[in-house]
Amino acid sequence: MALAVAQQHRESSSGSIDRHLDAGKYVRYTAEQVEALERVYAECPKPSSLRRQQLIRECPILSNIDPKQIKVWFQNRRCREKQRKEASRLQTVNRKLSAMNKLLMEENDRLQKQVSQLVCENGHMRQQLHTAPAATTDASCDSAATTPQHSLRDANNPAGLLSIAEETLAEFLSKATGTAVDWVQMPGMKPGPDSVGIFAISQSCSGVAARACGLVSLEPTKTAEILKDRLSWFRDCRSLEVFTMFPAGNGGTIELVYTQTYAPTTLAPARDFWTLRYTTSLENGSLVVCERSLSGSGAGPNAAAASQFVRAEMLPSGYLIRPCEGGGSIIHIVDHLNLEAWSVPEVLRPLYESSKMVAQKMTIAGLRYIRQIAQETSGEVVYGFGRQPAVLRTFSQRLSRGFNDAVNGFNDDGWSLMNCDGAEDVIISVNSTKNLSTTSNPDNFLAFGGGILCAKASMLLQNVPPAMLVRFLREHRSEWADFNVDAYSAASLKAGSYTFPGMRPTRFTGSQIIMPLGHTIEHEEVLEIIRLESHCLSQEDAFVSRDIHLLQICNGVDEHAVGACSELIFATIDEMFPDDAPLLPSGFRIIPLDSKTCDAKDSLPTHRTLDLTSSLEVGPATDHSAGDALSCHSRSVLTIAFQFPFDSSLQDNVANMARHYVRSVISSVQRVAMAISPAGLSPAVGPKLSPGSPEALTLAHWICQSYSYHLGTELLGSDSLGGDSVLKHLWDHQDAIMCCSLKSLPVFIFANQAGLDMLETTLVALQDITLDKIFDESGRKALCADFAKLMQQGFTYLPSGICMSTMGRHVSYEQAVAWKVLAADETSVHCLAFSFVNWSFV
Repeated sequence: MALAVAQQHRESSSGSIDRHLDAGKYVRYTAEQVEALERVYAECPKPSSLRRQQLIRECPILSNIDPKQIKVWFQNRRCREKQRKEASRLQTVNRKLSAMNKLLMEENDRLQKQVSQLVCENGHMRQQLHTAPAATTDASCDSAATTPQHSLRDANNPAGLLSIAEETLAEFLSKATGTAVDWVQMPGMKPGPDSVGIFAISQSCSGVAARACGLVSLEPTKTAEILKDRLSWFRDCRSLEVFTMFPAGNGGTIELVYTQTYAPTTLAPARDFWTLRYTTSLENGSLVVCERSLSGSGAGPNAAAASQFVRAEMLPSGYLIRPCEGGGSIIHIVDHLNLEAWSVPEVLRPLYESSKMVAQKMTIAGLRYIRQIAQETSGEVVYGFGRQPAVLRTFSQRLSRGFNDAVNGFNDDGWSLMNCDGAEDVIISVNSTKNLSTTSNPDNFLAFGGGILCAKASMLLQNVPPAMLVRFLREHRSEWADFNVDAYSAASLKAGSYTFPGMRPTRFTGSQIIMPLGHTIEHEEVLEIIRLESHCLSQEDAFVSRDIHLLQICNGVDEHAVGACSELIFATIDEMFPDDAPLLPSGFRIIPLDSKTCDAKDSLPTHRTLDLTSSLEVGPATDHSAGDALSCHSRSVLTIAFQFPFDSSLQDNVANMARHYVRSVISSVQRVAMAISPAGLSPAVGPKLSPGSPEALTLAHWICQSYSYHLGTELLGSDSLGGDSVLKHLWDHQDAIMCCSLKSLPVFIFANQAGLDMLETTLVALQDITLDKIFDESGRKALCADFAKLMQQGFTYLPSGICMSTMGRHVSYEQAVAWKVLAADETSVHCLAFSFVNWSFV
């Protein structure tokens, strides 16, 4: 009986295994079945069990297939898709690594040639020193000869032009792939598979030069077309006009080009170039676009406007674009310029004598733009608000170009100075040539009878990190901006009518909402919409939104990134954000100046922000003690330009308003700059809390002594602290400690680091915050109820509650202590102090 049961069990198990093998065996699908499954997969790669059963019912050709087999088919299909994508990604990475390896090998070969050349030159010089010392002078004179310029008169001779073009080609290639220039790796730009490219700057050569090598996924012809259109990617390029074009051999072309570039500040003239540009193909299939200056005095299309420019020289430069295996291109970019630094004030000459600056503004910018276009073309970049990348890129270009136009104020654009005698710190210029009725150009938007008024100024900042300053200006607009001025600009552009600021009483809440639109591939520039929230104070406008919208670009806010400058440029825009919206850009530009290294014995300058009017001598270098002190420390040039629309009847009023407004902005920026300047200060302490400051030390002692006097305990946990240590321990205390004045409207006068963090403000802005702004209704009631007790016994405890930061965020605290801070005589009350224990953002 037991044997029979065992035999039956074995037969049952065998049947179950057979059925499982039948259900899981390989199924061969017909072409029609695969096509039906692929259609479903395209719609839903991972269908549910119900969807698979529905598929069998709807497709009779799948009725003979088990549902489990269909599930397995979708699993296999997803696996194959994943493997295909991974294989494609690995192939792309492999091609990129191979191309980068090729570039590095070529760079290594070039460096080896350069080393051999230097060794030979060193041996030759040693021989000359031992044999004929006089020959050294002759040789040095010969080696110092500059690249000869070619006259514009050769432009009438096609044969002469071709000869110049071929010579330019040879010199350019010797710089791009040879040893004609002593290249060194650019600081902060390390090559690698994820880097933009390989960047180098000249170490010792005539003029300033930079070189870049990189891989992009665009074909050589498309790449050359983009790079030749310098207006699209070089932000400092104002205009580029091709005057003459000649055909050359190999299907190439020779062009005579006139280019104008903007000046970065109000303190230096702009530059222009007359160049010959040669486009041709090499025998190895590479495409070359090379360019060099022609000598002569050609004034360009407008002789009157040319007087505002200084003729600069472009030494043989250009682009070598080689096709890459598997698609894409390998690009070599060389920019070699002589910017005539003698024509600018001495303090600005580092901007025009720096190869690093040329690399950042031209060479790196060109390669980054190509990579940006390549990623946008491949669909890798997705921007918000449903806008096409080209539209957002155009907005960024218009903001930058409009700001540059305002800073430079060219006569041929219609700008003229208004009552300028050279002694004003703020320059006022007027443009009355644009008209709102002209819709073909979105930047040509002024109402009939009106115009644009620009107030601009430049100053020198000492020991102020540009990135930190711009980041503060971006995040804390209420610290320097006047909402009524923004409202005036917005109303003028939107309605085409002009109302002088202050006609409509409006209160700015201090709250701003940042909505990102897009950014470049390395996040060095961000395009965003800023919404400034407001409330109307008049009864009739109580239900009307008066929020202001700004279109803004911000770049150079990363201290560790390589960039030419830090900028914050914005313009009011309609809340519908149309593609052709008129823009009137204003903003800030901070350009770091190269600095020398000074000895530790050199003293710090007294003032950290200086006006540049004291350093505007143009000519040979002079010896100034103040200039020597400044040259020892990091410096940067700040340029401010604000544009205002106006009606002709209100021109003088708007001019006065603009002048006073820009001066107030400058004053605010100077206060912020002093607060964030690390020169001579403790890293976390503002200017008034620097060690040795009598006011700061005295206040710190009074706060601690009064706390101990009233509460009977030590605020800092020890009564043995003295001197600077009291201030340091108070500044670093974990509780938020702050003091306010004893006035009818108490204003904060001091806070430690925790207090500044809790209020989300700075020492500079702290003095604009009143006590009632940080407490909610219950907190104000509790303080009022205990105020009499506070003044009588000297202290009081406040229950846990909620307060408000300057950015509108709620802050909870477990307990607060308030006490009177007594002066040295211990009888007069200097201020009130508060300590918020265990605070945190809600």
